[in-house]
Amino acid sequence: MKKLICVLFALAPMTLFAYPIEVEKQLNGSEVSYTTDDVDRNMGSITLYNAGQEPVACTAAFVNGPEAPKRRKANLAPGQQSYLTVNFNRAIIKLRITLTCAANAD
Repeated sequence: MKKLICVLFALAPMTLFAYPIEVEKQLNGSEVSYTTDDVDRNMGSITLYNAGQEPVACTAAFVNGPEAPKRRKANLAPGQQSYLTVNFNRAIIKLRITLTCAANAD
């Protein structure tokens, strides 16, 4: 029984791939809320929701260590939700997301 418990504790870190996600936001007066998620060891995502009354254009720059930043864009109508995901070549140790949103002129 003790061996089984030791094996389970030894395998626990291998099954978890959570990593810290930092978000630097510049909303420019728009009413956008967000949630982040670690999808896989080399994949991350951010979910955007426009709670305001105006359309919003958002850009997210995902940074993982030495890899080049990857940018994703979304245009959100009032009440709309959008998922932005990114896949890196290397495992993510710490994901940094720079989120910039502004009122859409359309």
